[in-house]
Formats: sequence, C-alpha cells, structure tokens
Amino acid sequence: MTYDYDLLVIGAGSGGLAAAKRAARYGAKVGIIENDLVGGTCVVRGCVPKKLLVYASQFSHLYQDAVGYGWDAITPSFHWPTLAQIVDNEVNRLSQLHTRFLDQSKVELILGQAAFLDSHIIEVHNSSASHDTGKRKLTAERILIATGSEAVLPDIPGIELALTSREVFKLPKQPKKLAIIGGGYIGVEFAGIFNGLVTEVIQIVRGDNILRGFDEDIRTHLQDTMRQRGITILTETQLDRLEKTTEGTVLFLKGDAAPATLTVDAAVLFAIGRVPNTADLGLDLAGVAQTDHGAVAVNEWSQTTQPHIYAVGDVTNRANLTPVAIDEGRAFADTVFGNTPRAVNYANIPTAVFSQPEVATVGLSEAEAIVQLGEKNVKIYRSTFRPLYHSLTGATEKTVMKLVVDQQSNRVIGAHMVGKEAAEIIQSVAISINMGATKQDFDNTMALHPSTAEEFVTMR
Repeated sequence: MTYDYDLLVIGAGSGGLAAAKRAARYGAKVGIIENDLVGGTCVVRGCVPKKLLVYASQFSHLYQDAVGYGWDAITPSFHWPTLAQIVDNEVNRLSQLHTRFLDQSKVELILGQAAFLDSHIIEVHNSSASHDTGKRKLTAERILIATGSEAVLPDIPGIELALTSREVFKLPKQPKKLAIIGGGYIGVEFAGIFNGLVTEVIQIVRGDNILRGFDEDIRTHLQDTMRQRGITILTETQLDRLEKTTEGTVLFLKGDAAPATLTVDAAVLFAIGRVPNTADLGLDLAGVAQTDHGAVAVNEWSQTTQPHIYAVGDVTNRANLTPVAIDEGRAFADTVFGNTPRAVNYANIPTAVFSQPEVATVGLSEAEAIVQLGEKNVKIYRSTFRPLYHSLTGATEKTVMKLVVDQQSNRVIGAHMVGKEAAEIIQSVAISINMGATKQDFDNTMALHPSTAEEFVTMR
C-alpha cells in the first residue's frame, strides 16, 4: 500500500516536535497535526509562561531584601494586564519559532483535530470561528501519538466556576484573593507566584503535607517556609462545592481544621493532577490499548499494541517531564528511522519545583532508599542553614540540602534541596549521581567558596 506519509505525528508539543524533526532529518516524509498553538503544554501553557510568572513574582521579595543592603525602601506597584500581555507575546513568539523550525525541517504542519479511522488512517477536522475547511483523510505507514495531558477537574457542584493552569494565564485581572486546590507541584508553584504578586493565597490540600512523593524533609521544610511567607495552607481539607454570590466565589469545605466556607473574589484554581489527553482520538478504532489509568500503553520502545503506532510524552504517563518527552521522541526516531535503536533511561531524572523557595531533587528519597535497601544500609547527610544572602536581609528563611547514600557501596543515590537556585545546583549534581559518584568522591571535591552549592561537598 502507498501511504501519504512515512510518519504522522499527532500533537506538536515537546515530544512530537522532537520526533518529527529528527525523523525528517533521517529522510522520512513527515506530517504533524496540531489543534492549538505549536509548542504544546510546555511552551504555550506550562513551563515557559509559568517560569516567566515566577520571575515576575520574585521582584517583590527583591524590593524588600534590598533595604538590608542599603537601598531605600519604596512602595512598588504592579500591573497584571501588562505582565499577562508580554508573557502572551513571548508564548506566541516561541510558537512561531517552533513553526519555522518545522518548515526548515521540511515537516508539514497540519492544523486540526485528529482522530483514528483505523490503524493507518487519520481524519483531521479543521474548524474555527473564521472558517471550516472540513475533514481530510490522511494515511501513514507509522503514526506517533504525542497529545500530552490535560488538567483534571472533579465532578462537584459549581465546577464551572473553576480555573485550571490552562486558563490562569489568561485572567483579565489579578485576583485579590485566590484559592488553589491541590498540593502538587503546579499548585505549589502558582501559590508562590501569586503570593509574590501580593495576592492573598489560600492553598487547600487533601493530605497532611504538600508535594506527595517528594522527600519528607523537603516537603515539610517547604510547607513551613511557604506559611512563613504568608501563604495559608489548609491541610486535610476537601472542597465540597462552589457557589457564585454577589461577594465572589464561595468554597464549601470539609475538614477538622478548615473553615466551613471561604470566599474569594473570583478565582479558584484547580491543580489536582493531570490525565493523558486521549479523548476523541478513536484509539479503539486503531486497536491501541490503554492502561487502567487511561494512558496509551507502550513498551520500552514507545511501541503500542499496534506495532506501527507509537506514543511518547505525558500521554503514556511514564515520567511526565518535558526533557523526558523530548528524549522519548528522539529515541523513537533514532530507533525507527535512524537504524540506531535506543531506549530511554528513566533512572536518576532530575526534577525541579519552581516554588518559592525553589525545590530540586534527583535520585531516591530517604523513604524510597530505605524500602529498596533497608534502613541499616542507608545513611543520610543533612544541612540546614541560613544562606549568606539573607545575613543582611533579616529574613530567617533557611536552605535545606540532603544526600542519601548507600552504605554498602558508598554511592550517593539521592540529592535534595530547598533554596535559591536549587534547580541549577541539582542539575550538576545529577551528572555525578548518574556517573555513580560515591560520598568519598563528593568529599574529595574542593569546595567553591562562598557558595550554597559547596555544602554538597562539605557535609560530614
């Protein structure tokens, strides 16, 4: 059979873009289908615009800290619509840049909503307020699913009043009082952002602590520090329903330590998790199986239950991070079109939470190490200190750094940090851990003084 394309990619996010461009460089005829701006969650409504908001929110702390260094105290003003517009401009610039990269790689961009008709045929429907170009049927020898994930919203009364991380960037005005539902990294990051922009923030968490799955020392320290910064965190609290009143949006809460109701001026941000974006793809018509959690089921080569159909990125629910999706996309192209088979290594993936203060981690937490090796075989090194920066600001905020060591091999198997520039520091530490460095290797490394990072090589 003759196909329209050697490869059709569904989704022009991080993984799909990486796969499409690399496959085209190997000589494949490639088309990529996208129903939104090119760039996906990371560029359009995730990592990039969120990090820009983090930067913007940190200036309020810098104004305060500057006084300790001899600068006159001032009362700055902030204009949310200006920030929202310039962030949107940057998102559009980056999206257009990715579109040009596709063109330079000779990858055809196909705009519209994709759905399988069978395992080799994709139907694309392109409809907008301005035009409707109808439906196209495209065939491909191989197909890659890279549709990412979408935010979860619970089925509760009043949920139509809620925002997700998709809409929060488009708020017409800054909320005076914001409720955030969820204690994961997205909720924690936006709590820090809006707190820094001087919005009153109340974060509502089902469990007894934020950042479930992270090292316990890191979770506890960050939660305490966020509270010190003025964020109200209601733990072991659940939202029952939302109601709109003349005073704003009312949250009805359940929990021993929670108020019965809480009123915010408009905004309630839900950040309770994300699910693979497979709705309306017609995976059943293609014979593509899904896991119990709705993800596309794949093997180590990103291959689905149909040997010629593959999937990468968040839609597979493996390690839902942008660099992972990119590497999965490239590994797929290398394997299928480049005759250099390789599988992605999911060990020791560094992770950052752009909270305030920042969190970064690589390797095993203390609890994970104990489960794997037994408590007697795990040694922990901790350091908690006020960084030099705050010696003049008057702030009591502390940095926490932690190493997890396998006693038998003396290898460092985990590194964790809460503090300024944590992500930049942990990225370098991740190289050492990935190479199998021992605690003695860390000890033998000369410290760079004065720096925060030196603490990782001076812990005893």
